[in-house]
Amino acid sequence: MRGSTAESSRPGDPAAADHLPDDALLDLSTDIAGKDVEDTLTRLDAELIGLANVKRRVREIAALLLIDRARERFGLSATRPTMHMSFTGGPGTGKTTVALRMAEMLHALGYIRKAKVHTVTRDDLVGQFIGHTAPKTKEALAKAAGGVLFVDEAYYLFRPENERDYGQEVIEILLQEMENERGSLVVIFAGYPDRMETFFSANPGLSSRVAHHVEFPDYSHDELLRIAELMVAQENFRFDETAAQAFSRYLELRMARPRFANARSVRNAIDRCRLRQANRLVQLHRPVSRADLITLTDSDVYGSSVFADAPAEGAHQ
Repeated sequence: MRGSTAESSRPGDPAAADHLPDDALLDLSTDIAGKDVEDTLTRLDAELIGLANVKRRVREIAALLLIDRARERFGLSATRPTMHMSFTGGPGTGKTTVALRMAEMLHALGYIRKAKVHTVTRDDLVGQFIGHTAPKTKEALAKAAGGVLFVDEAYYLFRPENERDYGQEVIEILLQEMENERGSLVVIFAGYPDRMETFFSANPGLSSRVAHHVEFPDYSHDELLRIAELMVAQENFRFDETAAQAFSRYLELRMARPRFANARSVRNAIDRCRLRQANRLVQLHRPVSRADLITLTDSDVYGSSVFADAPAEGAHQ
């Protein structure tokens, strides 16, 4: 573990300056990192619809580190806060986006050296034969050094049914690095809630080193519709009135079908709407206007196969 001197005198931190007298007053708004953090949180609000509890937890972590920096200005020593995390939720709920913004925030506050996220899965860490796993895992750790290692679908590292599996070796290496390098590395484990619960229950040493467990709920229908409208606008398109109604109906049907992936499924659906719009415009065999090029109509939505087995009220193809 790194010594307390290294932890309390990080380059560029307020702690490197002379300590303030005990009767001083410190204006937290003068910490330039605070503005960087607020900018990052504003971006997060703009990028992600809903997720109020997730955003609240991110703000709490930011506040904790800002206060930690303030305490250092007064020479108040304390254990360096642990930032290893667990993100649990279904696909397309914003876990990767929040990890990216978290890295930016931790970097702004001087907790990590680089505002980067290195994403890995089991295949990036677990070897196929004896002696292969440790080098792969250490290579991933080297790439993440100074930033965030994001372990997606982390529960696949643990396969108790296979006694010859090397996933446990990865976990042991991560445990050691999470403790020894916590001044220069943050590890975020991500995956489905039920499987992650089993994963941590089977690895109590790992669970005890993860200080922040953040749950990402599935989006509601209304939130997904807002996400769709945001995505469409970001690509310089728009739904006309009938298309907006059609997409609302599409979401009702798609959410009830298997393998629905929240915002990821919305993104895929919009991409297919654009394909159908492009084909429709080419088939017009006439000059097109700007309005033609940016407008998605109900026919671009109802062309989806999702409506094939829908009740008659939705079959407006």
